[in-house]
Amino acid sequence: MPTNAGPFAILWPAFALAALTFAVAVRMMFVRIGEMRRLRIHPQKVAVSAQAAQHFVDTRAADNFRNLFEMPVLFHVALLVAFVTSSANGASIALAWLYVACRVGHSIIHCGYNRVMHRFYAFASSVAVLLALWIVLGCALAAHST
Repeated sequence: MPTNAGPFAILWPAFALAALTFAVAVRMMFVRIGEMRRLRIHPQKVAVSAQAAQHFVDTRAADNFRNLFEMPVLFHVALLVAFVTSSANGASIALAWLYVACRVGHSIIHCGYNRVMHRFYAFASSVAVLLALWIVLGCALAAHST
């Protein structure tokens, strides 16, 4: 995404991460429905998370879906702060796209072969990028405040 795409450029990574979240939700739905049919699990038997943990075998997509509502909340807030304060710049837009790329990698690993250390490296990278994004935004806000 070009950095000269106007004031809305900072919002496109949020849409991309939302698309990833919806994609993982669809995957979770197909995995869960498939397991419920295959293992003959009545829907009422998985009405709460404790019951679901006892009955479902493959929880990768559900676990990843939950993860997409943890640290990414700080990402979405950062992009809104950047947009509302007109603090977005080339660095923040690039970092936002890099964060999305890290989260896509994390989701592919988590929903796929799920190698813990690979997943950890993707997660740690995304946290570092998110921290850098907040630092860049903080500096931009400080520069606007003076």
